Amino acid sequence: MRDFRARLRYLDEVIPLLYPPPTSGAVDRAPYALVPSRFLPRRLAPRSRWLPGRRRLPQGPRTIEGHLSEVFGERVRATSHVRPALRANRKPILEIHGASGKLLAFVKIGDSDRSRGLVRHESATLELLAATPLKVVVSPAVLHHGLWNGLEVLALSPLPTRRGRVSPSLLNRAVQEIATLGLTRVDHVSHGHHAWHGDFSPWNMAPAPDGRLLVWDWERFATGVPLGFDALHHFFQRALRRMSPPVAAEACLAQAVRTLTPFGLSEGESRETAVRYLITLADRYERDGHQPLGPPSEWLSPLIDHQEVLP
Repeated sequence: MRDFRARLRYLDEVIPLLYPPPTSGAVDRAPYALVPSRFLPRRLAPRSRWLPGRRRLPQGPRTIEGHLSEVFGERVRATSHVRPALRANRKPILEIHGASGKLLAFVKIGDSDRSRGLVRHESATLELLAATPLKVVVSPAVLHHGLWNGLEVLALSPLPTRRGRVSPSLLNRAVQEIATLGLTRVDHVSHGHHAWHGDFSPWNMAPAPDGRLLVWDWERFATGVPLGFDALHHFFQRALRRMSPPVAAEACLAQAVRTLTPFGLSEGESRETAVRYLITLADRYERDGHQPLGPPSEWLSPLIDHQEVLP
């Protein structure tokens, strides 16, 4: 199935959850448009003179827009991201605009057991971050978290993102700061007990105007991992943009010393950490029931079978 057809089919599954059809009587409907087009659907936005569209969705208090209007205390309109197919963490994502057109929030909707758990976990993680003094990392604030029609609804403050290169120094300082989050004093002295963002990818961050690093999508945050997992993940995800998974995995291991030297790891520790990171990622995909890189036997096993870095 071509990508646009898969996106449209998923949208057709999601819209009735967010805009329940009326059970009886007449109901107001408003027009929405696919942006930039039906054959390249990325967003479903309220129609305007610049955005022609034929979809007409129910309006009123029974819809997600009605619910969020009550949450924010003003009439809001939602733009829905049309998600790609076959992603384990796929969920409805909404941009919420107020009556003046101002962007008020990004909203994540947990519509499956897996995505509901991820949304709850991100909410708890962001509450932890809000209570922790941070010098380098800036995260979204939780504006609202609750249940609506059996869906987990998490509204997050928009970050002042801008295009720009993230320097290696800023990246490493952010990795180091995240590594200490949510840990006990005993954890701090253990090489194997650090925290990581879990999806520290280039598309989940941006430089802040004040020199700090804006970081979002915290739903994979976890503790109990070796220092440096986030730095390796950032390298690996960049490599996957221009290499096949087996070659990217080889590059991740080959560049482990260079990637992890800023954190004080030795050559042996760096290589061991890289292997553990790749195994952890493969295990995540296995638990998700999703293999975006293909079977681990093809991209991971040939690499680690020749390593002697693990005890």
